[in-house]
Amino acid sequence: MHEKSLSHGLWADTAPPAPKLTPIEGEHSTDVAVIGGGYTGLSAALHLAKAGRDTILLEAEDIGYGGAGRNVGLVNAGLWLMPEELLRLAGPDYGEKLLAVLGDSPDLVYQLISEYEIECEALRNGTLHCADSKSGLKALRQREAQWQHRGAPVSLLDRDETAARTGSRCFLGALMDKRAGTIQPLSYAYGLARAALKHGARLFRNSPVTGHEKGRDGYRLITPQGTVKAKAVIIAVHAYPGFAFQSIKKSMIWMNFFQFATPPLDGEASESVLPGHQGSWDTNLILSSYRRDAAGRLIVGSIGTVNGFAYGLHEAWVKRTIAKTFPQVGEVPLEYGWYGTFAMNGNHIPRFHVLDENMVMVTSYNGRGIGPGTVFGKLLAEYIMGGSAENIPLPILKPETIKTRLFWELFYETGARMYHFIQRRF
Repeated sequence: MHEKSLSHGLWADTAPPAPKLTPIEGEHSTDVAVIGGGYTGLSAALHLAKAGRDTILLEAEDIGYGGAGRNVGLVNAGLWLMPEELLRLAGPDYGEKLLAVLGDSPDLVYQLISEYEIECEALRNGTLHCADSKSGLKALRQREAQWQHRGAPVSLLDRDETAARTGSRCFLGALMDKRAGTIQPLSYAYGLARAALKHGARLFRNSPVTGHEKGRDGYRLITPQGTVKAKAVIIAVHAYPGFAFQSIKKSMIWMNFFQFATPPLDGEASESVLPGHQGSWDTNLILSSYRRDAAGRLIVGSIGTVNGFAYGLHEAWVKRTIAKTFPQVGEVPLEYGWYGTFAMNGNHIPRFHVLDENMVMVTSYNGRGIGPGTVFGKLLAEYIMGGSAENIPLPILKPETIKTRLFWELFYETGARMYHFIQRRF
């Protein structure tokens, strides 16, 4: 199977053509260099260029090559953590700021989609966090209370309303979050790139940064075919660091997430399965995600990769999951299967690093990259243009090696494979 099929799957086939970019060649200079063509890097480049700063973005592969082109496409508000848990871990000052910034992050995503007329199957009709157990339902009640205390438009649906919204009787309830929605994630990345180009940013593909040096007047970034002198640098590589930023990997735990897509549903299945096209996921530790695309396909995902023998293992699990969760679908083939990697850390809160006076990054979105990536790209751009670090709702931390990261990566991948081998067989 072609690598593109396993990495970007359905999104590669249904996105508009990518912006026509070339590798960087020769010597260049700029105000700000952005490294990485995902949501953070593209948002940073867009907001820098829009403010009149000369900007160069260097992407090692293609726009949206990493998690930006592979994820589920849920535009969520907030983090995985419950608000009160986030406040406990981050402290009241940073915690309240982070809750506000990320709770409102879908606003910026959909504002940019509207402003730049980005065609990315955008729907803002809420998401459904579905309880698949009594403990999961209890946790959703806590989430509802904590978010409602902050004025968020979230509400817990009962079992019957959840069944009507999802088309499944498997869930005890669901938390509807009206702040959120869905997009075609790779199309959104392409749209951000076009918007940045429109404002004069220079974007380059197949231009990995293999080294960097600090000089008296800024930084010199080295690529295989060219160099860039920049007064400031924003690093936005996350779970696909590579080349000059391999050491960053040690400060993150990598987790994989796969998805499979059916052909477009028809008949009763099309009318009853997620009829409002809300993106959804369950409360299981090894979670499952469910959504429809604009053509009506059902997309089911979970933790793990689909390379090698794991493809067949997870494909069989998806077919069992559809049969148990949405029996009205019947037996359908799976047209696509693909996966990507996202970056986590110990407490599930993003990290803000000032690596040098004018070299910064935010990383570890813990599986929620669309809203946070878009917002933090904007905030990093503002910081580099002279803004205060106080406007970024995170403390400045030094990257620290997670000594147990390899254990956790193996634990999640192996555990997911074992779980999916067993789950829903009976």
